[in-house]
Amino acid sequence: MTNKSHSETKRETPLLEVKDFSLSFPQYKDGLEESYIHVIRDFELTIHAGQIVAVVGSSGSGKSLLADSILGILPNNAETKGTILFNGTPLTTKRQEQLRGKEISLIPQSVKALDPLMKTGKQVQSVVRDKKNKKTIQEEAFLKLNLPPNTGDKYPFELSGGMARRVLIATAMLSGAKLIIADAPTPGLDEQAWEETLINIKQLSETNGGIMFITHDIHAALKIADKIAVFYAGETIEIANKEDFSGLGEHLRHPYTKALWRALPENDFIALKGNQPESEEVFTGCVFAPRCPIATEHCRNNKPKSVVINNGITRCFYA
Repeated sequence: MTNKSHSETKRETPLLEVKDFSLSFPQYKDGLEESYIHVIRDFELTIHAGQIVAVVGSSGSGKSLLADSILGILPNNAETKGTILFNGTPLTTKRQEQLRGKEISLIPQSVKALDPLMKTGKQVQSVVRDKKNKKTIQEEAFLKLNLPPNTGDKYPFELSGGMARRVLIATAMLSGAKLIIADAPTPGLDEQAWEETLINIKQLSETNGGIMFITHDIHAALKIADKIAVFYAGETIEIANKEDFSGLGEHLRHPYTKALWRALPENDFIALKGNQPESEEVFTGCVFAPRCPIATEHCRNNKPKSVVINNGITRCFYA
């Protein structure tokens, strides 16, 4: 993959640009009173061609619903605000239907997404655009992903979890998509399968496509991503370069990102006290203020806007 400098990517039209995006679902208390569950709040993200951007957040933070929002597969009762641009053009419902599975492809979280009644080779061949040579193209993709030659003749239940994961990656690879969303593809894998999956995903970006890598595994994100978008309580609280995650986190900007980094075993292994807020909670100020060691009354009563600091983005008054 050819890494682009910040100035080079800034001049180009982003492959994906999410601006002030919010997602909520209505709920009714006692059958009468309507309120909203705010899953994503004022989210922002930019991905350029050839880039891997990881969206890192804890389980239940709304990361997978972000993928569903981009793909246009949200439930009917979902309410959205903000803008999603693909190649500089708004991603409307109609356009999402046109691009889904073609220009925008998903590597789903569960290998159960594979059809249990169809051999894996046939499933992958179904996305190949060159129908005349689809079998050869599928076999070459399996070979590139280190799958045994007879894998295409097997059903999903005959494969290990790691092999099934690679079949899903092959499907995304051969779809010809410009943007691939990898939704938490590594949980439950052994160390070797974890390593191979990350290598395979990184290979996908070498065709000049962009990748959104959704994960709660900071180690996986740092292994393959160019940028890390830190997701907390439905907000992008920091977007940092991979290189910023070093030392004691002195190059990181947001207190939560620093705490996330310092909590890793190879660093100080200091656990962050408290829990991420529930989706129903409403904040007048910073969403991290209840757990933040440097929060003030100003933080609790005012919502910080995104600011650019040292080639990164953060939402913090004291960054």
